[in-house]
Amino acid sequence: MGIKDFAPSWFASVMGTGALALVSRAYSSKLTALLTLGKALTCLNTLLFAFLLYPWFMRWLKYKENALRDLHHPVLGNFYGTIGVAALVLSADWLCIFNNKGLAWAFWLFGVPFVLLFAFLIPYLVFTGDGIDTKNITPAWFIPPVGLIVVPISGAKLMSLSSGAARELMTFINYFAWGSGFFLYLALFAIVLYRFIRHEPMPCGIAPSIWINLGPIGAGTSTLYALVKASDFIKLKEPFLAFGLILWGFGVWWFVMAVILTFHYIRKLNLPYSLAWWAFIFPLGAYVSATFKVGTAFGINTITDFGFALYWLLLAMWLVTGGLTLKNFVLKGSGQRGAS
Repeated sequence: MGIKDFAPSWFASVMGTGALALVSRAYSSKLTALLTLGKALTCLNTLLFAFLLYPWFMRWLKYKENALRDLHHPVLGNFYGTIGVAALVLSADWLCIFNNKGLAWAFWLFGVPFVLLFAFLIPYLVFTGDGIDTKNITPAWFIPPVGLIVVPISGAKLMSLSSGAARELMTFINYFAWGSGFFLYLALFAIVLYRFIRHEPMPCGIAPSIWINLGPIGAGTSTLYALVKASDFIKLKEPFLAFGLILWGFGVWWFVMAVILTFHYIRKLNLPYSLAWWAFIFPLGAYVSATFKVGTAFGINTITDFGFALYWLLLAMWLVTGGLTLKNFVLKGSGQRGAS
């Protein structure tokens, strides 16, 4: 992994692995061994996050022009937000799986500033630029809003553990993040859908980004439920839970559409491996988590079982994507040593 060409999208691997850890913990109620898997994934994911931090920061120090070029790219720039989202997912991992409040706070406090930075910086660069052809708009544009939506993933529980002015500040941050992220997603979804209608299919290399739409749907549902649960001032919670159920229902349609479009690429176009394959993992993981929460909240076993079936698809896709990523990383490293 060369520092000069280090892709900001590498942190999507941490997001995906962290999401798998969370749903492994959730579905350990059906299979106890999944709790052990969730713990192992959290430890592995923390090491992966630490390993990726060095090239991320060093690229800004040594190859600032390359980093800025990617930041201004209409697709790649959105992936800079993944560093903050990865930290927030790790915060939830340590809080929900290990009940480690210290590490949960540390990762949350690290991740939130990055999420906020890129949630404002990336739109600012777009708004003040020369304009972007709708052909270059992809579901990757959902990543900054997803980062905002994910803020309460552990922030909601940390809010409930706080008191006084700290609790009020946490309430402000969590609700501001969820509200702005969700409505930004709705606006961008209309634009992305217009791109799908107006232009030919996206380039094969970024085809997995079709699945990113499940991210704001799934994370939006889960974090809404977490916020409502942690907010004592919300006395009537059922309308919010019902809205989450409706949002989750839209996700069923998009999941089927994502599967159909993926098979279209496999059969009629091409689906070559790239880091973009991690776009399969976190969005599906977020949706599996939402499915578990919706099914549990309403006591609908059919929904919970549907999520358990999706869990095994998620695990299989994580194993394939992780294996191919490791293989390409090793081969690329061997090639670089051979060239030197």
